[in-house]
Amino acid sequence: MTIYPDPALLHPSSITPEIHQRNAQIAKAMAALPEWWVIGPPAFRKNQREGAGVFPPVIFSERATTRTIESEAGPLRLREFLPSTGKPRGVYLHLHGGGWVIGGADMQDSMLLTLADHAQVAVLSVHYRLAPEHRYPAAPDDCETAALWLLDHCAAIYGAEQLIIGGESAGSHLSAVTLLRLRQRLGFCPFSGANFNFGLFDMTLTPSARAFGDERLFLRTIDMLQFRDAFLPGEHDLRDPDISPLYGDLQNLCPALFTIGTRDALLDDSLFMHARWLAAGNTGQLDVYPGAPHAFFRLADAHTQSAMTQQIQFICSLLK
Repeated sequence: MTIYPDPALLHPSSITPEIHQRNAQIAKAMAALPEWWVIGPPAFRKNQREGAGVFPPVIFSERATTRTIESEAGPLRLREFLPSTGKPRGVYLHLHGGGWVIGGADMQDSMLLTLADHAQVAVLSVHYRLAPEHRYPAAPDDCETAALWLLDHCAAIYGAEQLIIGGESAGSHLSAVTLLRLRQRLGFCPFSGANFNFGLFDMTLTPSARAFGDERLFLRTIDMLQFRDAFLPGEHDLRDPDISPLYGDLQNLCPALFTIGTRDALLDDSLFMHARWLAAGNTGQLDVYPGAPHAFFRLADAHTQSAMTQQIQFICSLLK
């Protein structure tokens, strides 16, 4: 019997003193920041873009272009990147993170350019509507609209037919929901792969999410509860697969890469979803990074470099 991942990666002893110290510094720096639900989402989003936090101001790439498509809710913008050389071998539909409340399609240009150039794919990042101004099902509806548009136009516009979907945190949640919606609508999964980075898949909150506590290491238990309340108005069945894809029928979906750190409140979400993905008969790879916190890609450390390399290799393996 093969146990995957190596259980040693999940043990606290696998976290180096340097990572412990780095995490403590992040938590200390974040402790002084205002809460988004106190100052309001618009003010928090403005601070985020201007670098009024633990990260520098957002850098916008001159290589990005905007493509606008029609949706039932009005124009929907897609932030587009093309490989620096050659034609795309596939198209990567990216859904950004931010708890469905903050973040944006234009706030990770460097990462998306890396994927475009090194995996040789066109990248489209969706400017989906944010809560609480636009609550569920606005964001999933926008992502489904973008995916359906891409299915109809990818060959004519990009000269490629293989599609990958993925995102970070809430973007992973929306990616999984989109896959389930399209399989139900079309009767098959039209994507060649899914790239799930530190995703939330269970709105009831998994044990690691409930037990994480108050250490402000990017994502705490209270953050998840506040994001959930902003995203979901009124009463909902939190085990509805359109809300918590962990509870969905996961059969006949695409190969997936799950990336998670052991100091992430959403650790169990990836462990559980990966297990269910395999149990449903799909192919799934789970990469675990000892001591890495939520959203660790923004730290630009060795874990980030390794995770980016794995994502590129995963996408390239789907396009052979």
